[in-house]
Amino acid sequence: MKGLGSSFRGASARARALCLIVYAAAMGWLEAVVVVYIRAILGIARAEGMPAANEVMERFRTRPWLMPTEQTREAATLVMLAAVAWLAAGRGRPRFGAFLICFGVWDITYYVGLYALLGWPSSLANQDLLFLIPSTPLWYQPVWLPVAISCLMVGSGLVLLLRSAGVRARGLPAAR
Repeated sequence: MKGLGSSFRGASARARALCLIVYAAAMGWLEAVVVVYIRAILGIARAEGMPAANEVMERFRTRPWLMPTEQTREAATLVMLAAVAWLAAGRGRPRFGAFLICFGVWDITYYVGLYALLGWPSSLANQDLLFLIPSTPLWYQPVWLPVAISCLMVGSGLVLLLRSAGVRARGLPAAR
């Protein structure tokens, strides 16, 4: 009996990488749509930038049900990204690579989606509240930071996933 995900793992590494990218992009768009709704609930206007971290937290406090709801949604998103990565590869490094691809594409698409739906961020220097797990002001950073990290994650993830299948990129040695 074939295991869960075995037919997906039977696909070429490039096909699996493409499927991961498509899935993660859809997840990123969905995330942007959800944030449009959350901003409306918090009273943040469509064209308004992200308020200061303490103001955002104060707005969350006025709706005590919203913070735990949003934290569980964030946790569920991470579980979904990890589960798809687990299905995409059969061993540790390739699975980690698949997760890096998913997370990076998801995050980049999230910002593209926010820009398309809200016209925000207007600049990569705009501040954003990156996560609510755990709830801390350290997650309030300029948009360029998660985008840069996500680009590194996608590149590293592709190397880990594709090299494990013997696919060579120009200038990179094949996996041993």
